[in-house]
Amino acid sequence: MPLRAKAALVTGGSRGIGRAIVERLARDGARVLFSYRHDEEAAGAVVAAVRGAGGTAHAVRADQGDLDAVRALLDTAAERLGGLDILVNNAAASEPRAIDDVTEDDFDRVMTINAKAPFFAMQYAGRTMRDDGRIVNISTLNTVVPGPGGALYTASKAALERFTAVAAREFGPRRITVNTVSPGAVDTALLRSTNPPEALEWTASVTALRRLGRPADIADVVAFLAGPDSRWITGQNLRVTGGLIV
Repeated sequence: MPLRAKAALVTGGSRGIGRAIVERLARDGARVLFSYRHDEEAAGAVVAAVRGAGGTAHAVRADQGDLDAVRALLDTAAERLGGLDILVNNAAASEPRAIDDVTEDDFDRVMTINAKAPFFAMQYAGRTMRDDGRIVNISTLNTVVPGPGGALYTASKAALERFTAVAAREFGPRRITVNTVSPGAVDTALLRSTNPPEALEWTASVTALRRLGRPADIADVVAFLAGPDSRWITGQNLRVTGGLIV
């Protein structure tokens, strides 16, 4: 159990990739606190699954679009877990909009959830995290393969990638590593609700490994970056896509 007794905070951990990350970190021995926005039932199911497997998990409701709520979440995590060793910034908003349809409210919300909140979470971690800590930010393949309607999403995630690179330099003297994981197409309920079946079939056909990703594929890479074996990797962006881009 490489993460035994480590304290981990995962934002957006009640479903999809976030849930897989929570479950994998807990399986590796971490004590995990995760946030969710609305779905209390889904969050409770994650806690039950982790505890049923002998792990430790806590769920806290927090809106990533509210910086006061984000700060309270970080304080709660440090208090309940007795400090912080691992931060995974996973919570995100997509909300596809053509540039012509984007409002100022759309812009502010997506940029806050995807870039501003993770930035200040990293700031908090840089001040309070124990030495040898790990920060992992979840981005997207779309920063290099943008599509129509994705201006806000891709730009906010690109900002997060650059924050990662600078934070790696600044936090390095304390041996805190900071890395990005950029998933490709991952088979989640959200992906299937926003794409027709033929689009998903085509995506799998042009991926080197000939399938869509699974949440566990991403969680396994996050767990590696959160663990001791990644100690010499920082400031990097791992594109976990199954070869959708090579």
